[in-house]
Amino acid sequence: MASPFDLVVLGAGSGGLAAAKRAASYGAKVAIIEGDRVGGTCVIRGCVPKKLLVYGSGFRHSLRDAASYGWEVGPARCDASVLLANVAAEVDRLDLLHRELLAKAGVSLIQGWGRFLDAHTVEVSGGELSGSDETGGVETGGAEPGSTSQQLVGERILIAVGGRPKRPDIAGAELGWISDDLFLQRQLPSRVVIVGAGFIACEFACILRGLGLAVTQLVRGDHLLRGFDRELSAAVQEAMQADGIEIRFAHSPAAISGEPGDLTVTTQSGEQLACGAVILATGRRPFLAGLDLEAAGVAIEGHRIPVSPDQVTNVPHIYAVGDVTDRINLTPVAVDEGRAFADTVYGLKPRRVNHQLVASAVFSDPELASVGLSEEEAIERYGEESIRIHRARFRPMAQALPKRGPRVLLKLVVEGRSDKVLGCHMVGDHAAEIIQMAAIAIGMGATKADFDRTMALHPTVAEEFVTMPS
Repeated sequence: MASPFDLVVLGAGSGGLAAAKRAASYGAKVAIIEGDRVGGTCVIRGCVPKKLLVYGSGFRHSLRDAASYGWEVGPARCDASVLLANVAAEVDRLDLLHRELLAKAGVSLIQGWGRFLDAHTVEVSGGELSGSDETGGVETGGAEPGSTSQQLVGERILIAVGGRPKRPDIAGAELGWISDDLFLQRQLPSRVVIVGAGFIACEFACILRGLGLAVTQLVRGDHLLRGFDRELSAAVQEAMQADGIEIRFAHSPAAISGEPGDLTVTTQSGEQLACGAVILATGRRPFLAGLDLEAAGVAIEGHRIPVSPDQVTNVPHIYAVGDVTDRINLTPVAVDEGRAFADTVYGLKPRRVNHQLVASAVFSDPELASVGLSEEEAIERYGEESIRIHRARFRPMAQALPKRGPRVLLKLVVEGRSDKVLGCHMVGDHAAEIIQMAAIAIGMGATKADFDRTMALHPTVAEEFVTMPS
């Protein structure tokens, strides 16, 4: 017998969780469906475990620099199996925490994979209703389709199933790891080949190099981090290469062969690269497989679900948030989209998400963070003669004694006539923490004069943003 709900949410990732809990807080009867652990890409196989690996890999620099500050440190090596196990344990803890929070919010968690039967009905294969006890009470792991099923009827339905990595169409692609697979490992090989130039590829290259692996990165184009300010991406590239990461531009894989742990990547030019693992960081797509969207009449545009500014699909009572819409695929954006949906529909507090000014970061080594327009985007929009660039590049004080490491780069992109700061960018330690605060000023329309009037906090790296010559 079908169970009626005010809202049925497909996917317990960042956007789905935010929407479900906010809607329940307004009194809605909510069910959320998830066939994997709870938390989505960010918690299970993305932001959280990745950032923990970033912290772990960073100790290589700290230990190396310790002697210049008077610390006697003997030979050190990283036991990657300990780090990977500890990261996995933290992910398990967060999975349980999110289940408990759903139960506390009064949201029914259903374990299984959902598909549309019609515009109001979702069938869940392997589903189990939970939420009647304190912990959520369901086992982790996906269910086999067809093992058991139940039908849920929702007055409204929210699609928040996120995205999945895609493999390139080459021979032996199944032998490579996608980004998800790295978090399932218990040991790491001594040498890896990473395919891709985006933030996931660069982050994993820096993490694995920091853990002591030999890393070769194959890049199809002529530069890293497409979409970011070119000067910043060049600064990251310079530092990665100085740290021993071999980056081969204009190189693409043609095939992967061998056995797990003993692989060979053959490039399109015929070169063969031996390695223990291949990481295929070649993009992501919305995870629409198996949803049977056509049964509900939900339109697809390419590989994504198009929505209005209020997250509505072409079916008025069916909504979508997060990576399935393929707009800005970042966790905080999905969270805000989910909450905006709930506020508008159930809280009677209509609001829309501002997708125009979203800060972003790459947790490479060194870190890159950015908000607003890049130099290239500003020139395209306003014209080169209308743009002023202010920059500072220097060795940070933290490296004054070790006398090593890349210089930091701070950059302001300013519209000449209005003096308005259009973009604020940084490459260096703690860049994301600094740009997060700068994003507030940019969002309020700060000018270069506003930056100049701000008293510096000395000695810091961030003070350079308010002491750059006009």
